[in-house]
Amino acid sequence: MLIIIGLGNPGKEYQKTPHNLGFMAIEEIAKENEFPGFRLSKKFKAEISEGEISGQKTVLAKPQTFMNESGKAVKAIFNFPSFAPPARFDARRAGGASAGKQFSSLLVIHDDIDLPLGEIKISENRGSAGHKGVESIIKALKTKGFARFRIGAKPAAKPENAKDFVLKNFTKSEEKVVKKALTNTVQAIKSAITEGVEKAMNEYN
Repeated sequence: MLIIIGLGNPGKEYQKTPHNLGFMAIEEIAKENEFPGFRLSKKFKAEISEGEISGQKTVLAKPQTFMNESGKAVKAIFNFPSFAPPARFDARRAGGASAGKQFSSLLVIHDDIDLPLGEIKISENRGSAGHKGVESIIKALKTKGFARFRIGAKPAAKPENAKDFVLKNFTKSEEKVVKKALTNTVQAIKSAITEGVEKAMNEYN
């Protein structure tokens, strides 16, 4: 089972903000691959949808715990037997050879204030670099052995307060850049699943 997590904050007021780029991307993945509508699961503390991507059974999830506690939802999903990746999962196809055991099938999508708006970068087996949502997941799973798809949220002019900036709505011109970035992210995810994360890195980084 492949698990793809998109990070963000629940609530309409956050829908078009930089901090919700993970949610936006996961919704595009669901649309592109004809997944059923997301449903709220109190058990998993997330909205989830199940389907297949390139023949691989996949769970898409949007944690509803707010960004800083994303790890609670991710841990709940991984602790569920039906979603737990099997020991024989091919890490070369999803997660790369360097990823950590059962977490090799976890892909996390999130915003990155250090990357220019619209740019995407893939990494794996790395620390949170200060991202509170990723930090929460690493602490909850006790590993950093998973792949991350980072979508740039850095504006042209440096904001006075980064914390406030990531919770403000995108402008119309920014939305056009974001739309292209989401399309690229969907393609990068598919590449990682079919060809492996390392190859996706070479192509999209």
